[in-house]
Amino acid sequence: MYTDARIHYPLDEMTNMLIPVTIGCSYNKCAFCNMYKGEKFAHVSLTDIKAQLMNGYKYTEKVFLVGAEPLSIGYEKMKELLELIHEYLPYCALVSSYASIKNISMYTVEQLSILHDMGLRQLYIGFESGLEEALILMKKGHTVNEAIEQAQKLNKAGLLFNSIIMYGIAGKGKSVENALATAKMLSQFKSHKIITMNLQIFDDTDLAQMVSSGNFIPADRNERLLEIKTLLEKFNPIEKTVFDTTHPTNIVKLLGTLPDDKAKLLAKLD
Repeated sequence: MYTDARIHYPLDEMTNMLIPVTIGCSYNKCAFCNMYKGEKFAHVSLTDIKAQLMNGYKYTEKVFLVGAEPLSIGYEKMKELLELIHEYLPYCALVSSYASIKNISMYTVEQLSILHDMGLRQLYIGFESGLEEALILMKKGHTVNEAIEQAQKLNKAGLLFNSIIMYGIAGKGKSVENALATAKMLSQFKSHKIITMNLQIFDDTDLAQMVSSGNFIPADRNERLLEIKTLLEKFNPIEKTVFDTTHPTNIVKLLGTLPDDKAKLLAKLD
């Protein structure tokens, strides 16, 4: 079933049951991303999802909905999907998924709250940056204000999410500015975890062409380290938040809870 589709998932989900819900990415325009290049966007049918669940391990406790945009199936189908999960995996206590700002905007606070109560307990969201200039440059498809609005909506619904941030994304000479703007954005809503990634330049992307033409100059290692440090210093979490730079792309590995571990994490960057 969908054996030709690429499978992507967060490191935290690698031991959980993976259920394909969407193939490809309906947006597929982010300048730095090659995850879904060449894949036609499609929803996996509930019939096919049901077949997978029927053959799943009954005592599965955690499920990750695979695809760039599982929430794009809409509220009614998402309810049906969660009902199927509980029918065939009755011990499942946590369903997680990637989500975009665009996808979240399709739902009301009430709908998100209902989905949470039905088992959708955690989202992974690519905010990338709180600097408007960087979002436009990287063709993210949302604004800073839109990101804040949708994040606050999730907070109201009680649906936890992890905020994915990408340092180096603003380019040479912009790291501190990007860190300050991103810290300001992140301080306006509650994230369960801040996951940082280091900007990578893949050959088959718009970003690679921008670098080749001189329209984007990557920040060097020292500037990126300064960006991480500035983000840590200036981020003021509303409540305790995990800060995680253990993704393989990162140039430094940090893991702690803010604000309690801020001094300890900063000391590792000195």
